[in-house]
Amino acid sequence: MLEGKRILLIITGSIAAYKSLELIRLLTKAGASVEGLLTDGGKQFVTPLSVETLTGKKAHVEMWDGESYQMNHIELSRRADLVVVAPATADFISKMIHGRGDDLASTVMLAKNKPVILGPSMNVEMWENPAFKRNLEAAQADGAAVVPPQIDELACGEVGVGKMAEPAALFDAIQSHFALAASLEGKRAIVTAGATIERIDSVRYISNFSSGKQGNAIALSLAEAGASVTLVAGVNCENAPPHPNLASLTVESAEDMRRVVHESLPADIFVGCAAVCDFKVANRSDRKIKKDQGLDHHFEENPDIARSIGTLEPQHRPQVVVGFAAETDHLIENAQKKLSSKGCDLIVANDVGGGAVFGKNENTASFVTQNAVQDLEPMSKKNLGQAIVAWVAARLKG
Repeated sequence: MLEGKRILLIITGSIAAYKSLELIRLLTKAGASVEGLLTDGGKQFVTPLSVETLTGKKAHVEMWDGESYQMNHIELSRRADLVVVAPATADFISKMIHGRGDDLASTVMLAKNKPVILGPSMNVEMWENPAFKRNLEAAQADGAAVVPPQIDELACGEVGVGKMAEPAALFDAIQSHFALAASLEGKRAIVTAGATIERIDSVRYISNFSSGKQGNAIALSLAEAGASVTLVAGVNCENAPPHPNLASLTVESAEDMRRVVHESLPADIFVGCAAVCDFKVANRSDRKIKKDQGLDHHFEENPDIARSIGTLEPQHRPQVVVGFAAETDHLIENAQKKLSSKGCDLIVANDVGGGAVFGKNENTASFVTQNAVQDLEPMSKKNLGQAIVAWVAARLKG
């Protein structure tokens, strides 16, 4: 599965760096081409010679350690299919998030245009530190996949979370990445994201708290899996990370979103993740309503976009239709009803009570199908996007 795949392995300053040598062995044995890059800290734990011996290639340590005309930070990121940072220290992840570029490794991360897998390694208190948690969430929101550390006795003698995942677990994550990366080649997908808004007058509107992060993560995961993706996003939606397979269209109202979605057909896959306003103001004003006029509004039901796709005639309906159920009560029961009424193949059910999902970088969801309910562990929205893509790919394979 890894035959011919090119992997850039960045080794940072943690005692777990010795595990990186075993990871190199596993990758090269599976047919991958690995280039090693060591930070100054990484060189304190493993030598460039060890890395070169196992990869059969020069180990990169300095910004200008190549030919004078080469720009190593550009070359290294461009010729890799995947960037793996293992071990990934708290300091290095902080550099990634804050855009620092004071050495070769951090500059590569600034210049990269390839997916990233992180294998964090650190003391348990560092792992639990609120500042680090914010950095890790930001890295995941930017598209990095994380292979979580283990709970064990750490090098410092303390016990807790922080021990880098074993090489076999990192190897499995890399294999899964490449399996997913080609799973939707040639497919077309439409994803809706974020909140729609419904105008009250020329300056006011009604909406909800959706940020669009989950829809963006799904769209990016579909694009990384090889699909050609049209993302139809609400006007206040956060921008999706750029990807050559991903095109974004911005809309305002539910009716606008429905129109653009149908104009974007045909498609093989539809994922309705947007938090669409259920109602619109029937007697909205084109001018600002003055305070002394008061508000006397009448509402009409908006079109159900997922239902409009899921109930299309078979020759026009996408092969896979995924809907979302954002609920505060009776989560699974309501999701099962939506599965049937909307004509979906899968409902991703979220409990959004207490502000648990909107605007956050993590999500807790259940996959609801006609025959089963699968409760997922809490995970990043990026990882949930990948889980949805894996489900879609399996469905398309029959």
